[in-house]
Amino acid sequence: MDLNEPPKKRRAESIVPMINVVFLLLIFFLMTSQLLRPEPFDVTPPEAATQAEVKAHPILFVTSEGRLSFDGAEGEDAIAAIAAQSRASDVIQIRADANLKAAAFARILQNLAAVGLSRVELVVSKK
Repeated sequence: MDLNEPPKKRRAESIVPMINVVFLLLIFFLMTSQLLRPEPFDVTPPEAATQAEVKAHPILFVTSEGRLSFDGAEGEDAIAAIAAQSRASDVIQIRADANLKAAAFARILQNLAAVGLSRVELVVSKK
């Protein structure tokens, strides 16, 4: 009869602290990231000799047919929505298709000026 204490088995290392760190990192990245909405339609920007970095935040999308989209609103609702949102800064970004007619673009600029937006930045690609 053996009265000695049985040898203690080494306890396996716990993975709970690692799981806690992973969840904390996941929560951190979810809280600090900014999710962007997908573009409402594909737009091929016009070409220009120089390309400056566009800094304006509200983005108005314009198709080659002159269809407008901003933050889920389309047409005249898009112009009203972008005017309401951009009261703090009167600079907006326009991503217009390269095949958009100049007369249609001028009409869009007149509509933007009528609601109080005086400056726009047109997104272009470099030649």
